[in-house]
Amino acid sequence: MKLQQLRYVWEVTRHQLNVSATAQSLFTSQPGISKQIRLLEDELGVEIFARSGKHLTRVTPAGEAIVELAGKVLRTVDDIKHVAQEHSDERRGSLAIATTHTQARYVLPSVIGEFRQKYPDVALHMQQGTPKQIAQMVSEGSADFAICTESLELFNDLVLLPCYRWNRCVLVPKGHPLASGELTLERVAEHPLVTYVFGFTGRSQLDDAFKSRDLTPNVVLTAADSDVIKTYVRLGLGIGIVAHMAVDPVADSDLVAVDASHLFESSTTKIGIRRGTFMRTYMYDFVKRMAPHLDRETVERALAAGPRHEAELFKGIQLPVL
Repeated sequence: MKLQQLRYVWEVTRHQLNVSATAQSLFTSQPGISKQIRLLEDELGVEIFARSGKHLTRVTPAGEAIVELAGKVLRTVDDIKHVAQEHSDERRGSLAIATTHTQARYVLPSVIGEFRQKYPDVALHMQQGTPKQIAQMVSEGSADFAICTESLELFNDLVLLPCYRWNRCVLVPKGHPLASGELTLERVAEHPLVTYVFGFTGRSQLDDAFKSRDLTPNVVLTAADSDVIKTYVRLGLGIGIVAHMAVDPVADSDLVAVDASHLFESSTTKIGIRRGTFMRTYMYDFVKRMAPHLDRETVERALAAGPRHEAELFKGIQLPVL
C-alpha cells in the first residue's frame, strides 16, 4: 500500500468519481490513476469502486470506510509536514480560508491586511461558497478555517469558535415609507423583500421572526451576495434585508439603512476548525485577529474538548457586536 494510492482514491472521490478530472488536478495520467487504484484493490482484496465498463459508478460500502480512513491518513501526513515546517520556519507556510461573500467583502479585509503584513511568506488562499460547502471544505481538509454563520453545526468533526454577534438592517431608497416612523415586522411584510438565500448569513432568524408573528413575507428575490441585494433595491424590486456590517456609509449613501435589530434575533459568526488539525503559530494569530477573545490558550482548550463540548467554554461570554 502506497500513500500515492490512498491519495488517488481520496481525490477520485472528491472529484465525483471523474478519473479524468482527478488526473488533471494532480498533473498525472488517467491510466496511471486507474492502474494504481486497481493495484490497491487487488492488494486489499475488495473493490473500492463499483464499475460499469471503464467508468466508476459508485463507492462500495467497503470503499466508503477505506476512503474515510485514507482521508485521515493523508491529513496525518500533512500534519507531520506542518510540524516540520513549524520548527524550521514558523512564519512560512499556507492558510486556506473558506467563507461567504459577506465575510470576505466586509469583515476579513482588515484582518487579512494586518495578517499579510506580519506573515508575508504565508500563502493565503480564500474560497467562497455556501455555508454548507464551506463547512464541507474544512471537514474534508481542503480548507483550514470555515468562517460563516450557518450550517457549521451540521458537521460533528468541526470545533466551533464564536467570533462576534451581528444583526440586520432594512435597506430602502431615500424617501421610502419605511425610512421614517417605527419599523415593525408588519410594516416590513407589506413590501416585497430582497434578501439572502436560505442557509446564508442568518437567514433562518429572519424566517423565524416572521413565522412567530404569523406573517408571510413576500420574498421576490434571494441572493448570496449583499451587493446583489443592494443592486435590486436600487432598481426598485423591493426593500432589502442585509447584515448591518454589509452597509458601506460611503458607497451606499444613496440608500437608507434602518436598524432592524429589535425585529430579529442576533446571529453569531463562528470559525470552524476540523478536530485534530495541527495549528501553526500563525493560524492562532489569525484567529486572535479575527476575534481577540480567542487567544491561543482558549483555542487549544476548545480543540481538546470533546465533540460539541467546546460550547461549554463560551457560555456567558460577551461577544463583540458588529
